[in-house]
Amino acid sequence: MKLDFNDLEINVAKNFKGGEKEYISRRFVDENNKIMLGTLEPGASIGYHSHDTDSEIMYFLEGEATVLTESGEEKLLPGQAHYCPMGHSHSLINRGDCDLKFLAVVPAHK
Repeated sequence: MKLDFNDLEINVAKNFKGGEKEYISRRFVDENNKIMLGTLEPGASIGYHSHDTDSEIMYFLEGEATVLTESGEEKLLPGQAHYCPMGHSHSLINRGDCDLKFLAVVPAHK
């Protein structure tokens, strides 16, 4: 199944999960997965939140990401990924000077 993110509606979430500024995304959602192409402008963030019933994988395409987890802070660059397993928490921050672009997948756990 082909997904063309250019054809998907742009979603703008202000202060997403308690974060700063806006989380801009194009997303595909079905009963099995949420697949999102996300952008955070400089200074924007997704607030610290837990994945009690699902997990999340983020693959970074552009920019420099800062991910906060229970065990500390991670810096991630294009070509690297962050995995937040079910039962854990994280936050995503763009502390850089250019847009942070990433692909995020949240599988539905059954």
